[in-house]
Amino acid sequence: MKEEISVVIPTLNEEENLSYVLNNIPKCISEVIVVDGYSKDKTLEIAKKFNTKILYDKRGKGSALIKGLNAAKGDIVIMMDADCSHRTEELGLLIEGIKAGYDTCMGSRFIQGGGTADMPLLRKFGNKFFVFLVNLFWRMNYSDLCYGYRSFNRNAIKNLNLESKGFAIETEISIKAAKNKLKVLEVPSFEKKRKFGKGKLRTFRHGVEISRKIINELFRR
Repeated sequence: MKEEISVVIPTLNEEENLSYVLNNIPKCISEVIVVDGYSKDKTLEIAKKFNTKILYDKRGKGSALIKGLNAAKGDIVIMMDADCSHRTEELGLLIEGIKAGYDTCMGSRFIQGGGTADMPLLRKFGNKFFVFLVNLFWRMNYSDLCYGYRSFNRNAIKNLNLESKGFAIETEISIKAAKNKLKVLEVPSFEKKRKFGKGKLRTFRHGVEISRKIINELFRR
């Protein structure tokens, strides 16, 4: 039986980028879910032209992803960004990782074959520091942490029981995958610069958010 594959994309005012992303989604994808934060531009018009399933969530990136992941009908569910930073040709790696028996497959910019064209030195240092902490506390061997190109099987989504509303969502996924002893695979991914507009990540504010998530999970059973 052919496995159904869903892609979840959170959006907020991404009219210039979204058409490029959706136009390059391969035909093997059964369902595309756009979770929009009440965009004020033409993001939704574009999403409708591509016959995506549209949901709404205005509480943040993490909250939007959780809503989309829980609504997805696919046997394999992939999360990706709407800013053209993720290469759609890498979807195959994320899909095959789950087909091979892994619970979650995580794109990494810091293993052989990966890379980034959009990561200032301060953000790179912060990511490495958070990777160090998570690996230390949960005895993992992650190479990347704050990166949103990932895939899951349906049971993994249920087991993770995610709750982060903002940019700590990727960190929470990595920590809870370790806590729940899920089978994790990292695959190489190259992060491109966003094609249009300015990114919504704020280094210090979201760095504090990620730090709090790590501390909270450390003291939570």
